[in-house]
Amino acid sequence: MPSQGRRATLAQVAERAGVSTMTASYAFGRPERVSAASRERVLTAARELGYTGPDPSARSLRQGRAGALGVVLGEHLTYAFDDPQAAAFLAGIAEVCAAAGTAMTILPVVDSAEDVGRVAAAAVDGLVLWTTYDDSPVVRAALATGRPVVVHGGPAVDGATLVGIDDRAAARAVGRLVLAGAAHPAVLAFPTTAERAVVLTTGPDPDAATFPVTRARLLGYRDAAQDLGLEWSRVRVATCTTNSAVEAHAQAGRLLEEGPVDAVAAMSDQLALGVLGALADRGRAVPGDVAVSGWDDSPVAAER
Repeated sequence: MPSQGRRATLAQVAERAGVSTMTASYAFGRPERVSAASRERVLTAARELGYTGPDPSARSLRQGRAGALGVVLGEHLTYAFDDPQAAAFLAGIAEVCAAAGTAMTILPVVDSAEDVGRVAAAAVDGLVLWTTYDDSPVVRAALATGRPVVVHGGPAVDGATLVGIDDRAAARAVGRLVLAGAAHPAVLAFPTTAERAVVLTTGPDPDAATFPVTRARLLGYRDAAQDLGLEWSRVRVATCTTNSAVEAHAQAGRLLEEGPVDAVAAMSDQLALGVLGALADRGRAVPGDVAVSGWDDSPVAAER
């Protein structure tokens, strides 16, 4: 019998059941390899000893894998439930993990001192990074684990696989539509740097943005403005700290209060929803008074 307070071992279960340790192991992990009678003896012995099954950590060490995929979410964990695009992204990964019989571990990082250690210590077989910025210590920590790393949206780094779209070309195409004919164009943007400052400026330098998606889309909107003969230096840009319709509503209100606006290119459908709300508050018609574009082709966009 195991001593009080100590976990029973597989060897003890095998001894009580009168079988080899390998047979006891098969009874839990590969039941098709043992007879029904032997498996029943093993399970009965396990119940009597309070043995609940092989230690997952020990099994991981033997197999050389954890059986889990880590998703490094560059936001607070609640963001995964609040933001439709984050939820859709995680749902897609979850579907693949389910099909592969792999667990999914979400690792939220919020630019704290614990982030690097959390990523480095994660018991996972690979890492997917979502919403990160240039030269992030979390990216370096992920690569240092020696496990496969995939970065969604950027940055592109040696040793990791990048999955994304041509945000610059897409923003240029969108911008050429929504800004066409505008005399007072504006952009509602994602955060530009890890500080996530709320900024209202005119004609910012896109290359100063360290979030790759934000940078590429600003470059695309600038390309579109130049294509249309608009001076980028006169295009007002408001940034939000997150992909939030509530925050976008407030930022769009600031844009409208500080000067005329007749076109707004928003970097997401959630931000566009905030713009529509601010315009509705002021009795402005869309697209009659103000042209508005979103991004994502989300279900809520189809309703507008």
